[in-house]
Order: sequence, then structure tokens, then C-alpha cells
Amino acid sequence: RLLLMMLDKLNEKVIQCKLCPRLSEYIDFIGQTKVKRFKNENYWSKPIPSYGDPKASLLIIGLAPAAHGCNRTGRIFTGDSSGDWLAKALFETGFASKTTSISKNDGYILKDAYVTAVVKCATPQNIPSASEISNCSQYLQTEIKLLESTTKVVITLGKLAFDNYCKIYGLQKLVFGHKVTYPLELGKILISYYHPSRRNKNNGTLTWKMWIDVFKIAKSVIIDHP
Repeated sequence: RLLLMMLDKLNEKVIQCKLCPRLSEYIDFIGQTKVKRFKNENYWSKPIPSYGDPKASLLIIGLAPAAHGCNRTGRIFTGDSSGDWLAKALFETGFASKTTSISKNDGYILKDAYVTAVVKCATPQNIPSASEISNCSQYLQTEIKLLESTTKVVITLGKLAFDNYCKIYGLQKLVFGHKVTYPLELGKILISYYHPSRRNKNNGTLTWKMWIDVFKIAKSVIIDHP
């Protein structure tokens, strides 16, 4: 219960964060202008809190919220095609209660998994600056430390997530690649993986079979190391 309170307190701090003026202005602008298909929705337009089971064995680290995905819904990896893929894969491998994550109050619950991101605000062209990454790293570092006692598998989605996880833990000479696995201290496993971006899916860089395989690997590691 204490851990849950600490994570909740951290998430409240994230939601109130204004450290990056460019990003604060951008997410507010997106929420005001919207896009046609979501013109009748109220956008969240604040930094996105992390989400999941506070006693998770699986930690998933993404890049940043999508402008019309979780910047709209208020829940990480929710409301866009990347979120759809993640929700379905987590359900099919036993980490989620439903196949879809649509909104904050849709009954979607993560089981033994926790999802976070390097940057908590949507970014123009999906490219955060070095200073924005640095500002946000305090939150990611705190999350990782709070969750590390139960974490067994860490999946980093994309090179930025991989590099930042390695930086937080001082892991040197590890190289990003797709489906590359690194053993860590205390029996933990780090898996470097492609991000399920629309581009990676559309050009065939990441197929559904490739995508769900990483969660099957994570599940087997967790089962084999209770």
C-alpha cells in the first residue's frame, strides 16, 4: 500500500509538471485545435501519468505520448494504433484484463505489468529535445527505483527508451537492437525492442508475430523465475 501511495504521489507530480514550456504549450494547443475525428472530445492535454500494477514483474518503457492518443485520453498507450497493439498483446499473454484500452475509465486493468515512458508529454514530430528528456528523466528514474524490487523483465520500446534506461542504471557498452536480450543484476532481463509505431508496422519492420513474441518471452522469464 505504501508503494502504491508513492507511485500515486509521483503521478500527481507528473500531471502538474510545467518544466518544459515548449511541451506545455504544444499539448495545450493540440487540446484546443484537436483533429476532426475527435472534435467533440475533451482532450486531457496534461503530462501523462504512468499506469499499471505496482507489484509488476514486467516494466514497459515507451518514448512519449501521442498527440491524439494518450494526450487525448489521459492514459498511457491508449487511443492510437500503438496503444491498440500493446493492449491486445498484453491481454493475449495474460498481462491485461481486456483486449482494448480506449479511455481512462473503460475497465482495462494491467496484471503484473507497468507501463511508463521516457517523456510524459506529447512532443512535436515525436522528437523531444535533450533538455526535455533531461527534465523528465527524474520521473522515470524514480519509477524504476520504486518498482525494481518486483521487476523481472524490462522491455524498452525504441532506441530512446533503451538508451535512457541504460543511462539511469549506468549500463555501458550495451547496444540497441531489435529483440536483443541483456541479463542484468539480481536476475533481471532487459529486452531491447522496436517501437510499435505506425511507420514500423506499415513498412513491415514490425509484424504482429514479432510484436507479440516479446511478451511471450517476458511471460516465460517471469514464470521460470518466480
